[in-house]
Amino acid sequence: MPETIMTTNFNFPNQIGVYKGKVREVYHLKNDILIMIATDRLSAFDVVMPKGIPYKGQILNQIATKMMRATSDIVPNWLVATPDPNVAVGQACQPFKVEMVIRGYLSGHAAREYKAGKRILCGVPMPDGMIENDRFNEPIITPATKAEEGNHDEDISKEDIIKRGIVSAEDYAILENYTKALFKRGTEIAKKRGLLLVDTKYEFGKNKAGEILLIDEIHTPDSSRYFYADGYDERQSRGEGQKQLSKEFVRQWLISNGFQGLEGQTVPEMTDEYINQVSERYIELYQNITGETFIKADLSNIQQRIEDNVLNYLANQ
Repeated sequence: MPETIMTTNFNFPNQIGVYKGKVREVYHLKNDILIMIATDRLSAFDVVMPKGIPYKGQILNQIATKMMRATSDIVPNWLVATPDPNVAVGQACQPFKVEMVIRGYLSGHAAREYKAGKRILCGVPMPDGMIENDRFNEPIITPATKAEEGNHDEDISKEDIIKRGIVSAEDYAILENYTKALFKRGTEIAKKRGLLLVDTKYEFGKNKAGEILLIDEIHTPDSSRYFYADGYDERQSRGEGQKQLSKEFVRQWLISNGFQGLEGQTVPEMTDEYINQVSERYIELYQNITGETFIKADLSNIQQRIEDNVLNYLANQ
């Protein structure tokens, strides 16, 4: 099996803090510099799987980087440099405590709520007579906020966000406009690749100067759902499931093996053969989303490679 990066323990010059998320590890340096390392950890149902997926971190980091650069003319973002295939360097921001989820289609969480009889999601009405994976007339924004306890996101309306002082009305208007502009651009990029951008989430923060920036990842298979455009209408008319391009295949495999992240459930064993299959699927996702051939980075000593590249970058600033 190729080497994977599951965790890091770097001590960079002027380092003042480290945050470790489910997949990314973020090193905070003086002068408001962030170094974000995308590991090969695989998370599903809010659980990190025990084994890493070769090249996954590189794939997520490089897709996010390409998409940040492809949208920087319409929305400012935190990204400054990518000194290593797994690393992004950028401006530290104070994150808004909401995720701006935008949906072009009735899929995933929205479809489940719809099937349960709900016609309002996050304060936004959904028309009667829709079936799963139907296109909305206009994309809808259904924000989520982190629960006080645990990692699960909670639906919240625009009105509640403003009323509870989570985001000011003035700032929320900017987030809303940025979200719509990013989704429009993401939809255009996807169309060129023969894909439909179904739904996605964006996260934003304020830098030291008070400017609102796009942060975290964007349009990756971990943060977004894609359908193949070819045959979409025919599949809908026949009431068939859509051909997806996301990490949904991992969730389905876990469900078929009796795991949905519920208490008392055990993560099924991921054999080397299955891990290689997942790695190949992520490479396929990369190539379909970007339209470019994936170039595998050297995995012979990932930790040393990352450290050398980051230190070299910092020394030249």
